[in-house]
Parts: sequence; structure tokens; C-alpha cells
Amino acid sequence: MMTIRLASVLRMLLVLLTASVVCAAQTNTSASSEAGTSTISPEVTKQSTDRPQFQSRNPRYRIEAGDSFDLTFELSPEFNQTAVSVQPDGFVTLRGVGDIKVGGQTVPELTSTLRQAYGKILNNPLISVVLKEFEKPYFVADGQVAKPGKYEMHGNMTVTQAIAIAGGFQSSAKHSQVVLFRRVDDQWTEAKLIDVKKMENNRDLREDPFLHPGDMLFVPKNIMSKIDRFLPNLSMGTYMPLQVP
Repeated sequence: MMTIRLASVLRMLLVLLTASVVCAAQTNTSASSEAGTSTISPEVTKQSTDRPQFQSRNPRYRIEAGDSFDLTFELSPEFNQTAVSVQPDGFVTLRGVGDIKVGGQTVPELTSTLRQAYGKILNNPLISVVLKEFEKPYFVADGQVAKPGKYEMHGNMTVTQAIAIAGGFQSSAKHSQVVLFRRVDDQWTEAKLIDVKKMENNRDLREDPFLHPGDMLFVPKNIMSKIDRFLPNLSMGTYMPLQVP
């Protein structure tokens, strides 16, 4: 009798254990199915959207240290200021509101910042900002070009045009791997590889990108050009005996 009861208890425990295992397996399967059907998690989406991208073709000028601007108040001329200079730390000192950080802002952003600051002492101030001194648009060409340096930009300019202005490629240049560096923000600089050789061989400049102010072009050196054209003569007598007749 005791044996029968013990067998019944063991069978019941086995049934309970089996049911627990089945439930756990179903839960894991359901979780795996949900994970498989999801497309992109919010974290992945955030990472992809946080990655900086190449800027648009016509970016607005951003104020830098050493720039200056005139500040005009339509209804409160007593606050007008001329030749307000941006300090090396990006701040300006303004009448009535003190020090304000303006470095890195566009003119519309600066106007909004000043309206917000002066809005604390004036009722809906009407402010206009006119840049007086600022850094002219430029690009930098470096590496295997005839005349490396910093050049002013006048109007729209493409990569091949910039290389031509810098004197063109040197014979040691690697035309197929020109690197375009572009500053995206204070923390990121984008690097883009451009095959100028392919564009020229195909006579198709539709993929010739336009430069932005501040862009830098770097032309690397061809591997074969690292072998000097002329080598110093070695003393052959060091390596083989001279045959004297």
C-alpha cells in the first residue's frame, strides 16, 4: 500500500515538472518570436539618427571669434551698438544684458538669442543684426597638389575646380583616392573618398561634389611614387669580387 502511494506521488511530481518545462519553453518561444518580428529597436534607431551626416550644399555662415556685427533696435535706439566684436571664447559684451555666448550661431540664431536676452528688459524688442567683419569662405588643399595652401572661395566650386586652383595634381598623386574632409559639428568631421581619376576617365563630372566653406582636400601619395627615381650607386666591390684582367 505504501509503495502504491509513493508511486502516485512520484507520478504527480513528474507531471508538474513536465508542465513547468512546457510553459517555460512556450514563454521563450513567444519572446523569440516577438524579437524576430521587431524591425529596429529604439536604441538602434537613436544611434542611426545620432550619426552625423554630410551637410547641405548651402549652409549658413556661423559666427566665429574675431567676427564683428552691428546691432540695431528699431524702437529703442539707445541700445544700438556698432562693431560688436566676438571674443576668443565666443562671447560678446552687450549694453544692458552683459555677456552672451554667440559663437557658432548663424545670424538668424543670433537674432533670436538677442531677442530672448533683451526681452527681459524690453517689451518685444525689434532687433536687426548685420555682420561687418567675418572670415571669408575658403578651402584648404593639401598633399600631392602643386600649390598646397588655403584659398578663398568665390561662388560655387567643385572638388576638381579646387584641385585646379591649387595647381593640379603632382605626378606622385593618387587621383583615385582624394579625401574630402568636412566639419559636421564641434565633435564630428566627415571624410569622403572621391575617385577623381574615374570621373575624368569617364568624362562625367556629375558626381563632382561642391565644396563648402572650410572644407579640406587631401591628395595622398601614389604607392609607386614612393620609389625614388634616382638611387645612389652602391659600391659593387662590396658585394662581388672585381675581375682584374
